[in-house]
Amino acid sequence: MTEMLAARLHVPTRELRMERVPVPEPGPGQVRIAVRAAGVCLSDVHLLEGSLTPARLNGDTVTLGHEVAGVVDALGAGVDAWTAGQRVLLQAGELDLHGTVLTRGVDYDGGYAEYALASARTVVPIPDTLPFEQACIIPDAVSTPWAAVTATGAVRPGDAAAVWGVGGLGAHAVQLLRLAGAAPVIAVDPLAGARQRAAARGADAALDPSDPGFRDTVMDLTGGLGLDAAFDFAGVAPVREQALPLLGRGGRLVVVGLANQPITVPNDIGLAYFGQSVRGHYGSAPEDVQRLVTLAARGRLELGGSVSDVLPLAEAGTALDRLARKEGDLIRLVLHP
Repeated sequence: MTEMLAARLHVPTRELRMERVPVPEPGPGQVRIAVRAAGVCLSDVHLLEGSLTPARLNGDTVTLGHEVAGVVDALGAGVDAWTAGQRVLLQAGELDLHGTVLTRGVDYDGGYAEYALASARTVVPIPDTLPFEQACIIPDAVSTPWAAVTATGAVRPGDAAAVWGVGGLGAHAVQLLRLAGAAPVIAVDPLAGARQRAAARGADAALDPSDPGFRDTVMDLTGGLGLDAAFDFAGVAPVREQALPLLGRGGRLVVVGLANQPITVPNDIGLAYFGQSVRGHYGSAPEDVQRLVTLAARGRLELGGSVSDVLPLAEAGTALDRLARKEGDLIRLVLHP
């Protein structure tokens, strides 16, 4: 039996082990991918630390990794739309027969491995000009903020928008807000390096949330009207408390980062009178990923600066530790089998 290396999370103990496991065989409707790159996400850290638990995992062990790119290696019965050697990325998840979202690397085995299985409908072709290391982060790191901006946040050209938390997702949100025509684009982060990163990606202003003049600065930047859209990518309660009073008429607070804490609306009269809202956001749609591949391939979206470092698969534990400790002002670490 042929074996491969995989980073396996043992959920009961939250222990990550590098193990030799059988190379999976594709079943009907499935494609096997030879993994070339897998993005390391903060959600993977949350799984390891225990703040996130798989809800629909069959068993108590899972191969991590929901950001995956590689080449088609083998086809299951009934699959004829793909050929061996095609360059592809995988959607981060899919809907089951009941309409429930199942996430790769959480509810079923993901891409921290030499090979990964995928339903044929979750496979997306990528051009030769798009490196695997950049392609793999499009599902989630890029597509989640894209969907948050364009769908949940409903940002239109000229909307005033702010991003709290300029990390792996927030850094792309700044870039994508500018692409969507938001003006001004305001980045908010307590780390000086993150603010510099936001400015390099096109933010009109990069602010420290602890600055005593923070509120006045935001209001000045928006002409006294407040924000049309505020995005919480930090996942901490103080962000919501700071963002809500800065919303203007029809303003939306979009919660992407997860704090597992209550959200308090400071003034329900203002919320009602000004038609404001708090909106939750999770993931992206398949068409979002396909659009972003097109944008990246045509040079409208630059992702080269998003890959902070590439590590061998065997160092998955090291990569997760670096991300957990925020070592090196990271956007995305990528594993290479």
